[in-house]
Amino acid sequence: MTTAIQMLINGILLGSVYALLGVGMTMIFGIVKLTNLAHGEFIIIGAYASTLLAQALGVDPILTLIISVPFMFFAGVLLQTVLINRVMLQGSEPALLVTFGLSIILKDAMLLLFTADARHANVPYSTATIKLPAGLHIAVLDLVVFAISLATILILTLFLRRTYMGRAIRATSDDTSAASLMGVSVRRTYGIAMGIAMATAAVAGLGVGMRWTFYPTSGGDYLLIAFGVVVIGGMGSIPGTLVAGLVFGLAQVIGGANYGMLISYILLILMLAVRPQGLFSK
Repeated sequence: MTTAIQMLINGILLGSVYALLGVGMTMIFGIVKLTNLAHGEFIIIGAYASTLLAQALGVDPILTLIISVPFMFFAGVLLQTVLINRVMLQGSEPALLVTFGLSIILKDAMLLLFTADARHANVPYSTATIKLPAGLHIAVLDLVVFAISLATILILTLFLRRTYMGRAIRATSDDTSAASLMGVSVRRTYGIAMGIAMATAAVAGLGVGMRWTFYPTSGGDYLLIAFGVVVIGGMGSIPGTLVAGLVFGLAQVIGGANYGMLISYILLILMLAVRPQGLFSK
């Protein structure tokens, strides 16, 4: 019984990171209707930003979000406005190819700048644990990343539901023509959505850098996880992303190091066969 509860705790903590990986992609999937193949590289850029800034400034990596999140947001707005919006006029396929090319460029650029050496964001509480009754324990680092993930998803949910821009984003997601007739600038909304997606990628990169080692070529692995989370949760559904991340995390913990990801992707295939629209699709 104790082992099962411990696995449940570990799965939930791991799943919160997976939800954080997928929340930016679900924004772009659900709103811009674009498969962003560079999302994994954006996450790794966020990981490098938090790790290098923390080393340079001598602060906790969490504090580097003050710099990395605004930078990634404005970079996303600029990328969508200057490049992707123009390409999307030609159809979804050219935009998909642009994100694929951007993924390759970013990966090679990180290899040139940072070499192929492994990096990790060191924190003083990386080995600390909280002991619970019945022999259970929780790693402090995992708990911190869990709190960051929940806070990010909560803030994003409140933004989409309570602000004018959030309502404009949801309206654009539902019907671009109707939103445009109501005075919403669709191109501007797309830019804001991409900015938010990249800002959340910066937060996800912080979680990746604090929990695991990473390389310039690690983006593809996290892209697959994010894709699986989005498909299971439902495109455009922030709560669905959280639930799907927890499901992915539990599946990996149950399967262990050898079969965890295999079980997760089998679950993904089953979801595509049974309910391709996802658990919480609109």
